[in-house]
Amino acid sequence: MSCAANASHSPVFLLLGFSRASVSHTLLFFLFLAIYLTTILGNVTLVLLISRDSRLHSPMYYLLRGLSVIDMGLSTVTLPQLLAHLVSDYPAIPAARCLAQFFFFYAFGVTDTLVIAVMALDRYVAICDPLHYALVMNRQLCACLLALSWVVSIVHTILHVGLLLPLLWAGDTRGNVDLPHFFCDHRPLLRASCSDTHSNELAIFLEGGFLMLGPCILIILSYVRIGATILRLPSAAGRRRAVSTCGSHLTMVGFLYGTIIWVYFQPPSQNSQHQDMVASVMYTAVTPLANPFVYSLRNKDVKGALCRLLGWGRVDS
Repeated sequence: MSCAANASHSPVFLLLGFSRASVSHTLLFFLFLAIYLTTILGNVTLVLLISRDSRLHSPMYYLLRGLSVIDMGLSTVTLPQLLAHLVSDYPAIPAARCLAQFFFFYAFGVTDTLVIAVMALDRYVAICDPLHYALVMNRQLCACLLALSWVVSIVHTILHVGLLLPLLWAGDTRGNVDLPHFFCDHRPLLRASCSDTHSNELAIFLEGGFLMLGPCILIILSYVRIGATILRLPSAAGRRRAVSTCGSHLTMVGFLYGTIIWVYFQPPSQNSQHQDMVASVMYTAVTPLANPFVYSLRNKDVKGALCRLLGWGRVDS
């Protein structure tokens, strides 16, 4: 696609992801409002429980608290704007705000994947080397790993924002550019540009792929060793207990990495905008919503902390 004379580095983007939806915008508004409020309430509750209850002051819950904060940020970057656009006839976002949303979405999203990988390392040490768990996975190491995740994520995001800045977008007579998505995501922005985006695509598959491949390898290797250790446990009760400590984390790994790989690492010719939208809703809305419930419903310690906070008496763990 060649750029027209009116192409601009800073157009106004029209986020039309749900404009042709067969479902009522009012119904979608209340659905996403319920998802957003439940996400915030669930993750805030999890953060408060882990911060207040001394029985949850362990490395695993320290990382889980960090994950909850990230999930709240990830939802807040996209869903409030979606709610505003669902009740608006002009779902516009200026280029500067679009790039800001892209930056924060990527920063929270990549940090999310890295923290999930760190939690796999935590489960590996807890199950494969329990005698040294408290020594290895101490609070200082967890804080360093969380900080490193943020630094890597921000550097990665700055690179991709920098590659977007030189691009041109050709709009209509008013300078508006249609974006068939509900937030400023990478693929829709590249598809809408009239500039050469080969550098951007290459960065996604090489640098972005490497950033995803590293955590994926860490998770796979951790669970291979965890599985081998569980199979060697002498009692069925011990095996069940070990599996239960990993079930919640594996569920979130499936949610998170499955949707990311689906959206970002397919060749552009195979991408369907409708499928991208569905996967993006899973990633930005459903996964942050599921996190506190997956970890609380499957975890006696968290359920016990909630009962103690609400004054419902002691729950045995």
